[in-house]
Amino acid sequence: MSKLPMSLLALVLAAGAPLAAQQVPRPAGEFAIQIPGGKPISLADYKGKPVLLGFILTTCPHCQHAVELLNKLQPEYAPRGLRILASAIDQDAPAAVPLFIKNMHPLFPVGFDDPVATLNFAGYALTRLPHMPVLLFIDRQGTVREQHDGAEPVYFGDTEEQHLRGSIDALLAPSKAAAVKAAPRKTTSAQPKP
Repeated sequence: MSKLPMSLLALVLAAGAPLAAQQVPRPAGEFAIQIPGGKPISLADYKGKPVLLGFILTTCPHCQHAVELLNKLQPEYAPRGLRILASAIDQDAPAAVPLFIKNMHPLFPVGFDDPVATLNFAGYALTRLPHMPVLLFIDRQGTVREQHDGAEPVYFGDTEEQHLRGSIDALLAPSKAAAVKAAPRKTTSAQPKP
Protein backbone atom coordinates (compact mmCIF):
# COMPACT_ATOMS: atom_id res chain seq x y z
CA MET A 1 0.00 0.00 0.00
CA SER A 2 1.39 3.41 -0.91
CA LYS A 3 1.82 6.17 1.64
CA LEU A 4 -1.08 8.21 0.26
CA PRO A 5 -3.77 5.53 0.73
CA MET A 6 -2.30 4.56 4.13
CA SER A 7 -2.40 8.22 5.23
CA LEU A 8 -5.96 8.50 3.98
CA LEU A 9 -6.93 5.35 5.89
CA ALA A 10 -5.35 6.75 9.08
CA LEU A 11 -7.25 10.02 8.62
CA VAL A 12 -10.57 8.21 8.12
CA LEU A 13 -9.98 6.01 11.16
CA ALA A 14 -8.95 8.98 13.30
CA ALA A 15 -11.96 11.01 12.19
CA GLY A 16 -14.34 8.09 12.64
CA ALA A 17 -13.33 7.12 16.16
CA PRO A 18 -14.47 10.30 17.90
CA LEU A 19 -17.75 10.29 16.01
CA ALA A 20 -18.45 6.82 17.39
CA ALA A 21 -17.82 8.19 20.89
CA GLN A 22 -20.84 10.48 20.46
CA GLN A 23 -23.03 7.40 20.29
CA VAL A 24 -25.15 6.87 23.35
CA PRO A 25 -25.34 5.16 25.70
CA ARG A 26 -21.62 5.20 26.56
CA PRO A 27 -19.60 5.48 29.78
CA ALA A 28 -19.04 9.11 30.72
CA GLY A 29 -15.50 8.61 31.99
CA GLU A 30 -13.71 11.05 34.26
CA PHE A 31 -13.88 14.80 33.84
CA ALA A 32 -13.09 17.72 36.13
CA ILE A 33 -14.26 21.32 35.87
CA GLN A 34 -11.96 24.12 37.03
CA ILE A 35 -13.88 26.49 39.31
CA PRO A 36 -12.70 30.13 39.51
CA GLY A 37 -11.17 30.67 42.93
CA GLY A 38 -12.02 27.16 44.09
CA LYS A 39 -11.02 23.55 43.81
CA PRO A 40 -11.97 21.55 40.69
CA ILE A 41 -15.28 19.68 40.59
CA SER A 42 -14.99 16.10 39.42
CA LEU A 43 -17.77 14.01 37.89
CA ALA A 44 -16.67 11.36 40.39
CA ASP A 45 -18.01 13.70 43.13
CA TYR A 46 -21.49 13.07 41.67
CA LYS A 47 -21.31 9.30 41.54
CA GLY A 48 -24.79 7.85 41.99
CA LYS A 49 -26.49 11.11 40.98
CA PRO A 50 -27.94 12.11 37.60
CA VAL A 51 -25.98 14.96 36.03
CA LEU A 52 -26.70 17.39 33.23
CA LEU A 53 -23.29 18.60 32.05
CA GLY A 54 -23.30 21.59 29.71
CA PHE A 55 -20.37 22.83 27.67
CA ILE A 56 -20.77 26.48 26.75
CA LEU A 57 -19.10 29.57 25.35
CA THR A 58 -19.63 32.58 27.61
CA THR A 59 -20.41 34.94 24.68
CA CYS A 60 -22.68 32.52 22.79
CA PRO A 61 -26.33 33.70 22.83
CA HIS A 62 -27.59 30.10 22.49
CA CYS A 63 -25.44 29.05 25.46
CA GLN A 64 -26.69 31.98 27.52
CA HIS A 65 -30.28 31.02 26.69
CA ALA A 66 -29.60 27.40 27.69
CA VAL A 67 -28.15 28.59 31.03
CA GLU A 68 -31.24 30.76 31.60
CA LEU A 69 -33.48 27.74 30.99
CA LEU A 70 -31.38 25.52 33.25
CA ASN A 71 -31.58 28.21 35.94
CA LYS A 72 -35.36 28.11 35.61
CA LEU A 73 -35.43 24.29 35.84
CA GLN A 74 -32.84 23.88 38.63
CA PRO A 75 -35.21 24.60 41.58
CA GLU A 76 -37.77 22.16 40.18
CA TYR A 77 -35.41 19.27 39.44
CA ALA A 78 -32.74 19.60 42.15
CA PRO A 79 -35.06 18.14 44.85
CA ARG A 80 -35.48 15.11 42.58
CA GLY A 81 -31.71 14.59 42.55
CA LEU A 82 -30.58 16.28 39.33
CA ARG A 83 -27.21 18.00 39.45
CA ILE A 84 -26.41 20.60 36.79
CA LEU A 85 -22.85 21.62 35.93
CA ALA A 86 -21.54 23.88 33.18
CA SER A 87 -18.07 24.36 31.78
CA ALA A 88 -16.96 27.16 29.47
CA ILE A 89 -14.44 26.34 26.78
CA ASP A 90 -13.70 29.87 25.55
CA GLN A 91 -10.08 30.71 24.73
CA ASP A 92 -10.09 33.15 27.66
CA ALA A 93 -12.46 31.16 29.88
CA PRO A 94 -10.53 31.65 33.16
CA ALA A 95 -11.06 35.41 32.79
CA ALA A 96 -14.52 35.24 31.16
CA VAL A 97 -16.26 32.86 33.59
CA PRO A 98 -16.34 35.17 36.64
CA LEU A 99 -18.05 37.90 34.59
CA PHE A 100 -20.42 35.31 33.08
CA ILE A 101 -21.37 34.15 36.60
CA LYS A 102 -21.85 37.74 37.74
CA ASN A 103 -24.16 38.51 34.78
CA MET A 104 -26.08 35.21 34.52
CA HIS A 105 -26.40 34.31 38.24
CA PRO A 106 -26.42 30.53 37.62
CA LEU A 107 -27.90 28.41 40.39
CA PHE A 108 -25.37 25.66 39.64
CA PRO A 109 -21.57 25.47 39.38
CA VAL A 110 -20.02 27.03 36.26
CA GLY A 111 -16.33 26.61 35.59
CA PHE A 112 -14.01 26.21 32.65
CA ASP A 113 -11.84 23.66 30.91
CA ASP A 114 -9.35 23.20 28.16
CA PRO A 115 -11.29 23.16 24.86
CA VAL A 116 -9.35 20.23 23.39
CA ALA A 117 -9.80 18.04 26.48
CA THR A 118 -13.50 18.96 26.59
CA LEU A 119 -14.10 18.12 22.93
CA ASN A 120 -12.29 14.81 23.37
CA PHE A 121 -14.42 14.01 26.43
CA ALA A 122 -17.60 14.81 24.49
CA GLY A 123 -16.42 12.67 21.56
CA TYR A 124 -15.76 15.35 18.95
CA ALA A 125 -12.84 15.37 16.55
CA LEU A 126 -11.02 18.65 16.25
CA THR A 127 -11.93 18.51 12.57
CA ARG A 128 -15.65 18.55 13.43
CA LEU A 129 -16.25 21.18 16.06
CA PRO A 130 -19.76 21.18 17.50
CA HIS A 131 -22.17 24.06 17.59
CA MET A 132 -22.58 25.23 21.14
CA PRO A 133 -23.96 24.49 23.66
CA VAL A 134 -23.30 20.78 24.09
CA LEU A 135 -25.45 19.02 26.71
CA LEU A 136 -24.69 15.59 28.16
CA PHE A 137 -27.27 13.75 30.28
CA ILE A 138 -25.41 11.33 32.57
CA ASP A 139 -27.33 8.77 34.62
CA ARG A 140 -26.68 7.51 38.16
CA GLN A 141 -24.46 4.74 36.83
CA GLY A 142 -22.17 7.20 35.03
CA THR A 143 -23.53 6.50 31.55
CA VAL A 144 -24.16 9.24 29.00
CA ARG A 145 -27.78 8.59 28.01
CA GLU A 146 -28.27 11.60 25.72
CA GLN A 147 -26.02 14.16 24.09
CA HIS A 148 -27.18 17.19 22.12
CA ASP A 149 -25.31 20.03 20.47
CA GLY A 150 -26.39 23.37 19.11
CA ALA A 151 -26.52 22.00 15.55
CA GLU A 152 -29.83 20.33 16.41
CA PRO A 153 -32.39 23.05 15.63
CA VAL A 154 -35.26 20.77 16.63
CA TYR A 155 -33.81 20.31 20.14
CA PHE A 156 -32.59 23.88 20.65
CA GLY A 157 -35.34 25.71 18.76
CA ASP A 158 -38.58 27.18 20.01
CA THR A 159 -39.36 24.07 22.08
CA GLU A 160 -35.98 23.89 23.87
CA GLU A 161 -37.50 23.97 27.36
CA GLN A 162 -39.89 21.14 26.45
CA HIS A 163 -36.99 19.06 25.11
CA LEU A 164 -34.89 19.77 28.19
CA ARG A 165 -37.75 18.69 30.44
CA GLY A 166 -38.23 15.48 28.44
CA SER A 167 -34.52 14.65 28.61
CA ILE A 168 -34.34 15.42 32.34
CA ASP A 169 -37.49 13.44 33.12
CA ALA A 170 -36.09 10.45 31.20
CA LEU A 171 -32.80 10.77 33.10
CA LEU A 172 -34.59 10.86 36.47
CA ALA A 173 -36.98 8.02 35.69
CA PRO A 174 -36.22 4.78 37.52
CA SER A 175 -34.39 2.30 35.34
CA LYS A 176 -36.40 -0.67 34.11
CA ALA A 177 -34.08 -3.05 35.91
CA ALA A 178 -34.56 -1.19 39.20
CA ALA A 179 -38.34 -1.13 38.69
CA VAL A 180 -38.44 -4.88 38.10
CA LYS A 181 -36.22 -5.49 41.13
CA ALA A 182 -38.38 -3.26 43.35
CA ALA A 183 -41.71 -4.61 42.10
CA PRO A 184 -43.54 -6.67 44.70
CA ARG A 185 -43.62 -10.36 44.00
CA LYS A 186 -46.83 -12.30 44.22
CA THR A 187 -46.65 -15.23 46.55
CA THR A 188 -49.23 -17.84 47.26
CA SER A 189 -49.50 -20.43 49.96
CA ALA A 190 -51.91 -22.55 47.99
CA GLN A 191 -50.60 -25.81 46.65
CA PRO A 192 -51.10 -26.60 43.00
CA LYS A 193 -53.98 -28.93 42.27
CA PRO A 194 -52.99 -32.44 41.20
